[in-house]
Amino acid sequence: VISGATSGLGRECARALVRAGASLDIIARNASKAAELRAELQPLASAGASIDVVIADTGDLPAMRAAAATLASRHATIDVLIHNAGALDATFGLSPDGIEQTLASHVIGPLAMTELLVPQLRAAGTLASPARVLWVSSGGMYVEPLDVATLQMTAANYDGTRAYARAKRAQVTLTEMLAARYHADNIVVHAMHPGWADTPGVARSLPTFRRWVGPMLRDPAAGAETLTWLASSMGEPIQCTGQFWLDRRVRRTHRNSTTRRSDTADERAKLWDYVHALATQS
Repeated sequence: VISGATSGLGRECARALVRAGASLDIIARNASKAAELRAELQPLASAGASIDVVIADTGDLPAMRAAAATLASRHATIDVLIHNAGALDATFGLSPDGIEQTLASHVIGPLAMTELLVPQLRAAGTLASPARVLWVSSGGMYVEPLDVATLQMTAANYDGTRAYARAKRAQVTLTEMLAARYHADNIVVHAMHPGWADTPGVARSLPTFRRWVGPMLRDPAAGAETLTWLASSMGEPIQCTGQFWLDRRVRRTHRNSTTRRSDTADERAKLWDYVHALATQS
């Protein structure tokens, strides 16, 4: 199962997984783009492999709950769940549930879906071949500390780049927490940084950055390579859990003392209570 697969890194990952023989369920908010992708992938699919679509916005909790129910009705087991969707929004917005849109689409909706699909992931996982939950994060998280009080920005103080980086920091921290939570269920959880890739999202959200560093940007296929490897390899990705990866290597999650000092047991407990309460609200 993969979200955000209709363009960029997600599209390249979807292509690679289908070529490798996977059955795929695509979570997308745009039905026409999802249908186009499905038509593109179908000729690549192995005999007996399925390619299906679920229409849902990852920032919309009722839609994500409905999507999880659809997936559970389709599949007794889910081997891999990839959270890739999410944009860097330049302007402030609220989700249908009243949550700041960046936090809702990158963290709250994906967490809600993950928790709802644990039975299918647990049924798929074995000690030799655990199920996998993968978060596509960003190196932008290195500049933001773990600070639950400032995680959800308001219209008055909104900064799209900082909101994005804070959500990505939360994803990486939650990866470690979920890894411990699901370890006994034979489910591994990882986050990854794709490097800076020339995707539609970068072109739309960071045009000045793209002009400055354009020649050094990776193409989307290169950015997706580690994600595809994490989803399919029977080696390192299933021999550990709770790691942050770049170019098939485990990387540290802090590069300065400020973010390292913020990452306390107390702040982690606050993060879990806060995001879990939002994800399970009625």
